[in-house]
Amino acid sequence: MKIGLIFECGPQGADKLVCEYLASQLRPGVKLVSQTLDNKPNLLAEAGKVASKLLEEGCVCVLIIWDLRPAWPDKGNKPCRYDERQALLQALIHAGLAATEPVYLVCIEQELESWILADEKNISDYLSTAAHSYTANKVRKPDEVQNPKSVMMNHFKQARNWRYDDKVHAVKILSQNPPNWKRLCRSASFKRFGDKLVGCGV
Repeated sequence: MKIGLIFECGPQGADKLVCEYLASQLRPGVKLVSQTLDNKPNLLAEAGKVASKLLEEGCVCVLIIWDLRPAWPDKGNKPCRYDERQALLQALIHAGLAATEPVYLVCIEQELESWILADEKNISDYLSTAAHSYTANKVRKPDEVQNPKSVMMNHFKQARNWRYDDKVHAVKILSQNPPNWKRLCRSASFKRFGDKLVGCGV
């Protein structure tokens, strides 16, 4: 069984690495076919055609995954999940995909680090040493943290005086321990990702 994943990042982007890791834990044995479109404008314009191709190639479903907070926000333009969702739905229609097709939209609010903040134990374990224990605060509603990447940067600076690099550290933090799905589901956007992934092809 194959599941298609479409991302706005590059081939080694943090979103891709993290989602592939979590998907492999949620659906062991399923083949993941990932396509990266480099940035949000490309995703909004091209995801429909890419999703259609993945379905034609035998994927039982496709998840389109993007961050609400853009990596490079346009000045004066506040990201809007509704507008971005409508743009993606139009792209799917233009690609000839009906509403009944197994293509699911997963908007990460606010950005990938929202999912990481959902499990403070992984952050604490990653940043602690034998000599210096570090305790990250519990975040009950990670999707409501307005700048989660900045929060992660502060954790790294305070704990180890390190510079946080999402492409290097994000998947390492989440794979510190076996996934704690209950904690991760504090993030509603992660729960949607997990629910759609687990339901694919069932």
